[in-house]
Amino acid sequence: MPGVLKKLSAPNFLELSASVPVVDVRSPGEYAYGHIPHAVNIPLFDDIQRAEVGTVYKKEGNARAVIRGIDLAAPEISGKLERAISLAAQNTLLTYCWRGGMRSEAMAWLFSLGGLTPLLLEGGYKNYRNYILNDLGRQRKFIILGGLTGSGKTHILRHMKSSGTAVTDLEGLASHKGSAFGALGLPPQPSSEHFANLLYDDLSGKRDTERIWLEDESRNIGTVFMPDNFYIIMQSAPVIALMMSIETRLPRLLHEYASFPAEQIKASVMKISKRLGGDRTHKAVEALAKGDYGTAIRITLEYYDKSYHYCLSKRAAGQVIYIETDTDDVALNAARVKNAEESLR
Repeated sequence: MPGVLKKLSAPNFLELSASVPVVDVRSPGEYAYGHIPHAVNIPLFDDIQRAEVGTVYKKEGNARAVIRGIDLAAPEISGKLERAISLAAQNTLLTYCWRGGMRSEAMAWLFSLGGLTPLLLEGGYKNYRNYILNDLGRQRKFIILGGLTGSGKTHILRHMKSSGTAVTDLEGLASHKGSAFGALGLPPQPSSEHFANLLYDDLSGKRDTERIWLEDESRNIGTVFMPDNFYIIMQSAPVIALMMSIETRLPRLLHEYASFPAEQIKASVMKISKRLGGDRTHKAVEALAKGDYGTAIRITLEYYDKSYHYCLSKRAAGQVIYIETDTDDVALNAARVKNAEESLR
């Protein structure tokens, strides 16, 4: 028979998760909204069942809710155990629910019956969230790559990463390129909650002693909002800003966006129509109707450039290093950025 269930602190649980499979036993809806990265969902209840058990608990108390939960879960118990056995590494599984209570303990009991050794997260997913959000506010050696829209910042950072530089791709984690056009061609964004989970997971794999490069972003990347304490730390980091003319940037943006239907580009333009103003919005939409993507992009770049210059002007004196470049060559600009970094050492 199963013995006393062992519970681990969040740091110990996450350390083990690098080598031991993790099972999230919450409902599919809870899991989809946010979960520990790499965790597999083996839910005790589906979303409808969870709601029903909760209703019984409120109306009839804990005992009746437990009985109803057993009735609902029983038909699929064997399948859940089979999935857990197929996942287990050396018969061990890390397991969690929302608060580390009845759901994870019930599933751990089931896993134990199958000969597995379940290790539970003390305090559950809620405790994990508190832990990672606190850690995301910790001082790290961040350095920000800034630059005007269309400067190829994401490509430059990826080039630097391929050469061994520590980079956290915020836009990649958020599945969005940052501007009003940033969702085009990308999969749906994660919730802000899950973005923070992904961000912590990425940063936890980097050494505290190394500089970590980030792309300059506003507080939100599309519909994703960065954790407040992380964003505050990010705002205090040094910035290397790449300055490039519209003519130099235009070919890249045409290549990236001219393949999308004009109606999709128009919808993106309309998202910033109030900030563009009626006249510029009308000219951009009119250009798109004629297939003149270049003019439409130029109009929006003029708005974004003005806005970004203003944001840079609000930074502390000496915080921004400007690099003028007349090329869109990613490798060359990456080398210039790395050379500028030397002045910070």
